[in-house]
Amino acid sequence: MPPVFLPGLELSRALYTDAVAPLLAAGHRPVPHAAALLGPGSEVLGLDTPRSTDHGWGPRLQLFVDDHGDRERVRKLLDDGLPERVRGWPTRFAPGEGPPRTWRPDADAPDGRHRVEVVDTGDWFRGQLGFDPRAGVATADWLASPTQRLAEVVGGAVFHDGVGGLTRARGDLAWYPDDVWRYVLACQWRRVSQEEAFVGRCAEVGDSLGTRVVAARVVRDLMRLALLLSRRYPPYSKWLGSAFSRLPGAEELTPPLSRGLDGDAEALAEASGLLAGWQNGTGLAARLDPRPRPFHERPWPVLDAARFTRALLEEITDPELAGRTPVGAIDQFVDDTDALTRPEVFRSLRP
Repeated sequence: MPPVFLPGLELSRALYTDAVAPLLAAGHRPVPHAAALLGPGSEVLGLDTPRSTDHGWGPRLQLFVDDHGDRERVRKLLDDGLPERVRGWPTRFAPGEGPPRTWRPDADAPDGRHRVEVVDTGDWFRGQLGFDPRAGVATADWLASPTQRLAEVVGGAVFHDGVGGLTRARGDLAWYPDDVWRYVLACQWRRVSQEEAFVGRCAEVGDSLGTRVVAARVVRDLMRLALLLSRRYPPYSKWLGSAFSRLPGAEELTPPLSRGLDGDAEALAEASGLLAGWQNGTGLAARLDPRPRPFHERPWPVLDAARFTRALLEEITDPELAGRTPVGAIDQFVDDTDALTRPEVFRSLRP
C-alpha cells in the first residue's frame, strides 16, 4: 500500500530538511548551495493530486552547487548516505511497468536511483530558459521565454539558499518589466480582436462546430489574458483552467466564458468587457470604455479589443519594443509543444 499522499512541495521540503541537509552538514566542510524544487511537474505549480504519483512524482529536488569539486563530493554523499525513505516515500526511483519514462518511487528496485539533482546554477537556467538571468535579462530574453517555462522557474519553492544567487535570479524573473508587460498585453488583446467577431458570424451561417472551435480559441485567449493582467505566467494547456480558477476574479468571469464556449457571442463580449475593466485598473495605459459595442452593423456585440492594443502600444518607450510588429512573446505566436520546451528552438524563433 503506498504511503499517505503529501503535496509534492511538502514532500520535497522534507527530503531536504530530513535527509539532504543533515548529510551536507556532516561533511568535512560546508558546501555553499541552494536547494529547491523548480522546473517541470504539477507539484511545482501546486496542482498535484494522488493521480500525480503514477509517474515522475516523489521526493525529489535540485541542489544548486556551482563548484565542480563540491558537486562531485555532494553526489557521492547522496549516493552513499541518502536514507531509504522520507515521510514513508522511497527516495529512489525505478522504471514503472507502464510506458517509457514512467519512473516511480521504489525502495526495492535493484537499479533504483535518487532524484536529487546536483546542478550548476547557470547550466540549470540555460537548460530551462536558454540563458542565465544572473547576467541580466534583456528584452529579447523576455520575449523568447515561454510563459510556462517562466512559471516553472518562479514557482515551486526554495528550501535553502546559502549563496543568494538563485533567490535573486527568481526575483528578477518574477514578472515582466512594465514595457514588456504592456507589449505582451497589447499582443494578447490583438489576438482577441482578430477573432472576436467570428463567433457570431459562424453561428449566423449555421456552422455550429466551427462556432465552437472559434469560441474555444477566444476563450483560451481571454483566460490567458486574465492571467497576464493578474501578473501570473500562463501555464500550458493541461493546467490553464486550474491556474485561471485560482484568480481572484475567476468566479465572475467563468459563467460568461462557459456560455461563450457554446457560441454565445454576447457572453464573450461580456467577458471581454470585464477584462477591459481589469486592464483599466492596471494603470499601464489610458482608461477606455469597457462596454461592448456593435461590430459594424452586424447583430452581435464585440469589445473592439484592438482599442486596448493601441492604447498599450502608445505608452511603450523601450526602443526595442516601440514600433515592433505586435506578434508578442514566443508563445503568443508559436503553439507547438516541442518548440516551446526546447530552448535551442524557442530561442531561435524569438521575434
